Amino acid sequence: MVRSFDKEREEEINILMEKLEKASSSSSTVNLSQFFITLTSDVMSKVALGRKYSSDEGTVDIKTVVRTFSRVFGSFPVAEYIPSLAWIDWIRRLDGKAEEVSKTFDDFLEKVVQEHDLDVDKKRSGFVDTLLSIQREQTTPFVFDRSNIKLIILDMFIGGTATTSSLLEWTLTELVRHPECVKKLRDEICSVSAHNSYVMINAWAIQRDNATWGPDAEEFKPERHLNSSLDFQGQDYKFIPFGSGRRLCPAIRLALVLVEVTVANLVKRFDWRVQVGPHGVDKLDLAEAAGIEACCKYPLIVFPTSVVFPI
Repeated sequence: MVRSFDKEREEEINILMEKLEKASSSSSTVNLSQFFITLTSDVMSKVALGRKYSSDEGTVDIKTVVRTFSRVFGSFPVAEYIPSLAWIDWIRRLDGKAEEVSKTFDDFLEKVVQEHDLDVDKKRSGFVDTLLSIQREQTTPFVFDRSNIKLIILDMFIGGTATTSSLLEWTLTELVRHPECVKKLRDEICSVSAHNSYVMINAWAIQRDNATWGPDAEEFKPERHLNSSLDFQGQDYKFIPFGSGRRLCPAIRLALVLVEVTVANLVKRFDWRVQVGPHGVDKLDLAEAAGIEACCKYPLIVFPTSVVFPI
């Protein structure tokens, strides 16, 4: 399923690269934070909804709503811990903001579901169509109605958009702060992609690399992983970026392939320079913003410069 969306990922990453090339040629800054949330929301729109939705079409701006949703529902609710201070939340309009963003997203998802439900004769294979098909067949041992479909889509968007964009944001933030790491990473990428400017991560080859798994890499030996020093899929509690147990992220591969290919393209094709602040400071602010995911408090504003490869 992840592989089936290669075209959608490639299209959106190419759009990002074109924007950066244009900024590079005009020596202008770019807001990578905004670019990343646009990239992830557009990819998730295509995966979950079958197409991108734009505010120009009279619909909501998904990326803005997702970011607002994350910020509002990640805020500290004073009344939950000190009921006598509930008036503070009232002054902050916390409940009102939560209801407002929930209604905005609910209205949008209702429109999306209706669009797919009414167009039942058209052959689709999107996530929404799969859920609608399950609802029509009524094969589940529990009630599965329209509200369930919208909640599942909402969970997919919130879980797969803001978190992935934050991962890209922090990765590029640290790479900009450590140029020596950029050089090492670029050298590694160029060693396997010397002439092609669009980078493809060959997961099949990585998982069969003799240098990593030994001469019997082609053999089916699950026990080879028993002595592994690190496992990021929930079994090694020293490093669990995707959660663990019943809360394990169901879209690990979907997120990884988007992040890896995007970062590889950004590192190989551009050098990055931080905008100098008003006091001559050229360091990135690493402050975190309040929210469901630990995103950057301030947008990542940088100058991209295209890397010239020898012919």
